Amino acid sequence: MDIARYMKEKKVLIDSFMEGYFSRTIIPEALYKSITYSLSAGGKRIRPILCLASYEACGGKADDAAPYASAFELIHTYSLIHDDLPAMDDDDLRRGKPTNHKVFGEGMAILAGDALLTEAFYLFSDERHAVASIPHSALIRAINEIAGGSGMYGMVGGQAQDLLSENEEPDPETLFFIHKCKTAALITAAVKTGGILACCGEERLAGLASYGQNAGLAFQVIDDILDVEGETEVLGKTAGSDEKKKKMTFPKLYGIEESRRKAKGLIEDAVASLTAFDEKAGPLRAIAQCLLERKS
Repeated sequence: MDIARYMKEKKVLIDSFMEGYFSRTIIPEALYKSITYSLSAGGKRIRPILCLASYEACGGKADDAAPYASAFELIHTYSLIHDDLPAMDDDDLRRGKPTNHKVFGEGMAILAGDALLTEAFYLFSDERHAVASIPHSALIRAINEIAGGSGMYGMVGGQAQDLLSENEEPDPETLFFIHKCKTAALITAAVKTGGILACCGEERLAGLASYGQNAGLAFQVIDDILDVEGETEVLGKTAGSDEKKKKMTFPKLYGIEESRRKAKGLIEDAVASLTAFDEKAGPLRAIAQCLLERKS
């Protein structure tokens, strides 16, 4: 399949929804500008696209799930805004543009992140986006999944351990915990949510969960490698920042080549998790390979 075309079409769908959703200026305007600055700064929309792909793999139509998939981009963008703050990773560049706090100040950046996280759950529970094919019970289960993937048992817990592990000697158990929670948890939640909204069976949902965790881990391993080998202009963020901050990473523990082999193995495991799915899961299989080959 033409995966580049698929991802472009789904990105347009997500971007179109978010543009319409945030077309009305909120008060105060400074908060609105801070929010939309980061949302419109670019990005591949990997998490919402994965949500749509899994929804389609289970027989759904992407347009129906676009609002719910977009919620993952709100959460992801909030995490980037906060991650870039001086108290966290203290970065000046994100997606090729000055980071939010560099433009709007630290206070407004914190509030923009807070607003985006909260709005994701408001969006998910807003009856105006309800469709007959998605029952309320599925929405409640999906909200629980998202909260788990983005909160202290998921992304936030991983970010906390990431901070605590700076300047520490890397060990496999801690490194796996950081990557599993910091990155893979929200990606897994996005993939599982597509299946939950499509009311797929438990066997298929378990396959989607395995796919999400393996693909999410591989995503972060590749991110670690790109921080070493990539260029700032291509990455859209400062290359070499992990070493500067003494982060615990796969290359630091295993080296570049072994890290690359581990990423490849994780992607193979992700694809193997989809044996219960037919050709409708083709985009999920192709996206996994794209994650392995990405340059930014």
